[in-house]
Amino acid sequence: MRRFSQRNSLVTLSDINITPLLDLAFVLLIIFVITTPLLTQSMDVKLPGGGRVDKRQIEPRDVRTVEVGADGQYRFDRRPMGPDQIENELLRAYQANPNLIVYIRADENGPYRNVANILDRCQRHDITRISLRTEPKKR
Repeated sequence: MRRFSQRNSLVTLSDINITPLLDLAFVLLIIFVITTPLLTQSMDVKLPGGGRVDKRQIEPRDVRTVEVGADGQYRFDRRPMGPDQIENELLRAYQANPNLIVYIRADENGPYRNVANILDRCQRHDITRISLRTEPKKR
């Protein structure tokens, strides 16, 4: 009768299996790639065409975004607000940071008076760094 030693069955594994870790990393990467464009836009706005791509580096903390929908809705940094509230928020932001840049994303089918309203409110408080956002030309 043969006896088998119990010593061989108590060998510890010294290899780490990184396959589940890589799977998790790829899933997280895919999630970030999909959700990042959604974080920059809060309102479904069809921008007018004809813009060019700006290659200057702009600090994200200097930018505030005002969105104007075709139906006259306003949003300031993805939060629904009225024009008076937006004016107050822009004034506060400008006083805190004189390098403030206001991005205005307006639907191409909306009335121009809504964009002019925001431009007028910026001008009242000497906020002159304004960018009217457009879609870049297709090549």
